[in-house]
Amino acid sequence: MIVLTVNTGSTSVKLAAFEVQSGAGEAGPPPRRLAAQHLTGHSPDPAAALRGFLGQLLPDGPAAVVHRVVHGGTRFPGPTLIDDGAREAIAALSELAPLHNPVALRWIDAARKAFGAGVVHVATFDTAFFSTLPRVAAEYALPADLGVELGIRRYGFHGLAHQAMWERCKELEPRLSGGGKLITLQLGGGCSIAALDQGQPRDTSMGFSPLEGLVMETRSGDIDAAVVPYLERRLGVSGARVVEMLNERSGLAGVAGSADDPQALLDAGSAQARFAVELYCYRARKYLGAYLAVLGGCHGIAFGGGVGEHVPQVRAQIASGLEWAGIELDQAANQAARGSESRISAARSRVSVWVVPVDEELLMVRGALTVATLAAKPTPRMPP
Repeated sequence: MIVLTVNTGSTSVKLAAFEVQSGAGEAGPPPRRLAAQHLTGHSPDPAAALRGFLGQLLPDGPAAVVHRVVHGGTRFPGPTLIDDGAREAIAALSELAPLHNPVALRWIDAARKAFGAGVVHVATFDTAFFSTLPRVAAEYALPADLGVELGIRRYGFHGLAHQAMWERCKELEPRLSGGGKLITLQLGGGCSIAALDQGQPRDTSMGFSPLEGLVMETRSGDIDAAVVPYLERRLGVSGARVVEMLNERSGLAGVAGSADDPQALLDAGSAQARFAVELYCYRARKYLGAYLAVLGGCHGIAFGGGVGEHVPQVRAQIASGLEWAGIELDQAANQAARGSESRISAARSRVSVWVVPVDEELLMVRGALTVATLAAKPTPRMPP
């Protein structure tokens, strides 16, 4: 059976095809990746991309399509089959993830149309991993009628990435029960950090939406809520427009006034570019210190995502000055680690620090198999 994964981000889409044994579950053979493709840009044509990608592999459609959806709210604490009701619920959550859920819906609609009614579609949610956050980490200091009764809480995002790093670190550090106390950093276009205790989330930086927390490529991260009405008045724009600017014109790009990629800013070398990266790393280091307090120290730290896996100077700046917490990098190992799994902590470091390439797609397939059983029958042929 062929299972297709559609992993949509705010500015890119990753497609992958996996071979899965009929009726496979946790006890069966693991899914085998057959092919992958990474599309960048804001508006690739979903139907053409899906057909072009699968056309390289087989003339027939997949047995199932698994979609990554960023925001599942409280409605979706785990993978779910996509029907019309689920599709509408995902659409209703778009106002909480305006850069992500609408993009996922475009691909869901295109895939449902392209592959016909005989193909199973499953949604896996970035918020699901954090659905068990402790109440003290999940709730804002709001009265109930302004907070929990209206669904305003900290949902957390990048759950697939943080879960993938945790699962790999369990294998890398088998002496630690459940992976021990682990801090995971997903640094890409969006950025987040999580505190995990034997795989149980204790806190994470993203909150009600993917705007909260760390400085990101175009997102501001943490900001005083009073800034929104202030900018409304000063600029004469709506609150929605201000939030749009915080999502799309801020972060590294806003501070530097140019590129939004940390490596490009480091290469540029201007004072403002260097300051943008300094602010980016400072915010991450501040959260790292906070999560050391949440966990009472940690056994390991994992860097993932495009920046976390490929930019040694960012990792070095985030980890700098943390020798008091037992965190020391091997500078040579850190410099050499660019996109491959590597231990980058010094031999004397009490905390293991890893670069862990994130495999969200494999988790997506495994999650789909918990809610959908693939029948032992030929996959349906794609409509012309």
